Amino acid sequence: MRVVMFGYQTWGHRTLRALLGSRHEVVLTVTHPRSDHAYERIWSDSVADLAQEHGVPVLMRNRPGDDELLRALKEAEPDIIVANNWRTWLPPEIFDLPPHGTLNVHDSLLPSYAGFSPLIWALINGEQQVGVTAHRMDAELDAGDILLQRAVPVGPEDTATDLFHRTVDLIGPLVTDSLDLIASGQAVWTPQDRSRSSFFHKRSPEDSRIDWTWPAQSLERLVRAQSDPYPNAFTHHRGERIRIVSAAVSEGRYGGTPGRIFIREGDGVVIVAGTEARSGRLPGLVVKRLRTEDGTEYAATDYFRSMGGYLTPHP
Repeated sequence: MRVVMFGYQTWGHRTLRALLGSRHEVVLTVTHPRSDHAYERIWSDSVADLAQEHGVPVLMRNRPGDDELLRALKEAEPDIIVANNWRTWLPPEIFDLPPHGTLNVHDSLLPSYAGFSPLIWALINGEQQVGVTAHRMDAELDAGDILLQRAVPVGPEDTATDLFHRTVDLIGPLVTDSLDLIASGQAVWTPQDRSRSSFFHKRSPEDSRIDWTWPAQSLERLVRAQSDPYPNAFTHHRGERIRIVSAAVSEGRYGGTPGRIFIREGDGVVIVAGTEARSGRLPGLVVKRLRTEDGTEYAATDYFRSMGGYLTPHP
């Protein structure tokens, strides 16, 4: 089949790499210009560079739909469009243009975690597995009929970085298997169960701010979800921002006010956490390592020389 590819960052790069290694012909690639957004500087393998290395024409767009792009798409005469990590909505005149429509690859197990940063949100929420979905694009973002899904388990110590590497490796086989099913006429499309759907916005710095009224278990997952190279979960101590690099749920139960720097436990320092912390029946968050704004990393037991005081969301 003749394929036009829409994609961006490493997810798009892996998709294009799979297409170039398949029996299908990539006739045009459309990608975004590089961005200064914190989350778009991560995993930023260039789709444009890979296409150009293989002699595939490239168009750069922030948003689609202009006359030049539509003309180029029609002239390319694709049998199918394949999209992965295209960051804006595609209009029907594009996604319905080829005979086989548009196959979108999304890095969640749809219908859950449609939208942005699904791995991070899924880890924060304690999901037991994550994965990727190949589905038919329609007018509603990430809502079209599903063709194939692949999943991997989430371990108790996995970070978002771990899950990225595991799920990005699923993209190539998913794309080639999906196109082979479509080309052979054996594709079976399953409508999404909309009662199970959820849709998430882009991550921003505000989403990494620690709220000490969250339960310790959720805060520990937030720290793992904001692992390097993602912007770390952060809080403030004596007016200065500190980033939490590693943490654990305490073995003991601690009472008091959320955010209190309380006591050493093992190789870390317990911070009181949870809306019901006053009951004394909840674990705290054991902060093990942290990083100051100048980039210096400390063991928490070295940074917090004495107990007492509070960690706060704002200076």
